Amino acid sequence: MLDDLDRTIINRLCGDIGESLDPFGDIAAELGLAREELLTRIKGYQQSKKMRRLGAVLKHQNAGFTANGMSVWNVPAEQVERISQVMMRRPEVSHCYERPRLPDWPYNLFAMIHGQTEAECRAVAARIAAEAEVSDYDILFSIREFKKTSMVYHAR
Repeated sequence: MLDDLDRTIINRLCGDIGESLDPFGDIAAELGLAREELLTRIKGYQQSKKMRRLGAVLKHQNAGFTANGMSVWNVPAEQVERISQVMMRRPEVSHCYERPRLPDWPYNLFAMIHGQTEAECRAVAARIAAEAEVSDYDILFSIREFKKTSMVYHAR
């Protein structure tokens, strides 16, 4: 069972964590907790499956990245793990995930590439393709970004 403090912590984690170098320390102080207690509780939520994941959204424009391309890759299922490791080693890749193929969409591996220009993103994808020995891929660039919002749990 979650107690009131657990619900308060989870609700607070649904919001913006700010631009601090120690966001968990700041959140702990805001909630009147020691940093280690906050981190222990968060780890407990994940271990007990009360929280599947804790993610952060990078405001990539504020970080200087103006081009963002979702690279899509058609790779054999037995090579997904190896190829995803190649992608995740790249500092320009913020996230990578596998999805099922669809009848009219052959791609099963996705990696978001950030750069200064579309050409820079394409060059990163080409280096990944060469290193991973994959030739069937494409990059989808954003035309427009809509507001990103997170789910909010235990709102009061």
